[in-house]
Amino acid sequence: MKKTLLAAAIGLLLAQSALAGGFVEDSKAGLTLRNFYINQDNRSGVADPSRQEEWGQGFIFNFASGYTQGTFGFGVDAIGLLGLRLDSGGGTHYNPSSGNRGGLVFPTDGQGDAVDAFASLGLTGKVKVSKTEVRLGTLLPKLPVVNYNDGRLLPQTFEGGQITSNEFDDLTLVAGQLEHAKGRNSSDNESLSIAGAGGAAGQRSNEFYFAGADYKLTKDLLVQYYFGNLEDFYQQHFLGLTHSWALPVGSLKSDLRYFLSDSDGKNGSQAGRLAGYRSSGYQNNGGEVDNQAWSGLLTYSLNGHALSAGYQQLSGDSDFPFLNQGDGSTAYLITDRQIGKFQRAGERTWLAQYAYDFAKLGVPGLTTSVVYLKGDQIESATGEQCEWERDFTLGYVVPEGDLKGLGLSWRNASLRSSVASQRDQDENRLILSYTLPLL
Repeated sequence: MKKTLLAAAIGLLLAQSALAGGFVEDSKAGLTLRNFYINQDNRSGVADPSRQEEWGQGFIFNFASGYTQGTFGFGVDAIGLLGLRLDSGGGTHYNPSSGNRGGLVFPTDGQGDAVDAFASLGLTGKVKVSKTEVRLGTLLPKLPVVNYNDGRLLPQTFEGGQITSNEFDDLTLVAGQLEHAKGRNSSDNESLSIAGAGGAAGQRSNEFYFAGADYKLTKDLLVQYYFGNLEDFYQQHFLGLTHSWALPVGSLKSDLRYFLSDSDGKNGSQAGRLAGYRSSGYQNNGGEVDNQAWSGLLTYSLNGHALSAGYQQLSGDSDFPFLNQGDGSTAYLITDRQIGKFQRAGERTWLAQYAYDFAKLGVPGLTTSVVYLKGDQIESATGEQCEWERDFTLGYVVPEGDLKGLGLSWRNASLRSSVASQRDQDENRLILSYTLPLL
């Protein structure tokens, strides 16, 4: 989006705010403090790095104004991000190539070391009329076809525009366009791409269009349809259904998802794919997007216990496509976990998960979970490959008192894979977080 247009919109709403008390009176602000440590151990292969380790302190400032009075209400949101390096020495930052702009947490300076600090500021102008809201600027989308990532010290952000309408009961309509993304370990906006297109030096697009609808058929049944299109790369259709069922003993939740992804523009031609508009995967056709993904996840809950079982099947010659600039991203798949995503061409994945909330034992705020995923039938030039991952999470959030909301979590994961491009990994993350309400 043109920055001049955003600046003009923000200037207009700020001028109007002086005439309307709702802009100030309904404003909210908070500062999230996040202390983040990660250790990633590559257990296979001889190439560097054998180990990556980084530790930092993050500050995430969020401001959301109210709306000015009148038929058209104007407002402005802001998100300020600051990351300070506490430790990333002894070669543990490791920037493997010029195409990788950072390590696990921090950007890389001109000498290949982690920077001492990095920061950015995102502004969003917003307009609301009736039950419809238009947002222009920095966005944190959480949609099936585009989902921001918050798995490191600071969150990933996007730049673009979005319209959300709730004019009809039980129906939410969403549409918009994204032009740039800012990685978790970066302070710069960059154009959009997918895995396989060549990383930082590869082909990009500034046009990702999306639209969709969430419809609650009943209070327990939600149906979704979404469409996403990254120009010259792929088009994607999504159908989803979630249902909650209260049983005589416990409850059962169903989560069904289906994606259909095809080539778009230059990715649909051999010349375009040779020029770099390509996807990762088992490339019978030189990198053309060709993927179907369907999955089901069932979760049974009873007295603090939650037991889940899921299955996902991918077909086609390409990996599952999603916005991925190579610096951390999220795919809306039931298999997107701490290390792996299990989104490779032809991959079939089973998963089982157990979670427990210790509030039932008189310890509110303490939770734990363990999940195991096994993927096989991965298509490759050397035959079918397989992989597995095991994740364990232990977390505690202070439920009351002066430190209410203080959270501490430990996340441990192991991934083993026969895929040539994937190294075996063990990983630990320690996260301490607290949000200070300012308004």
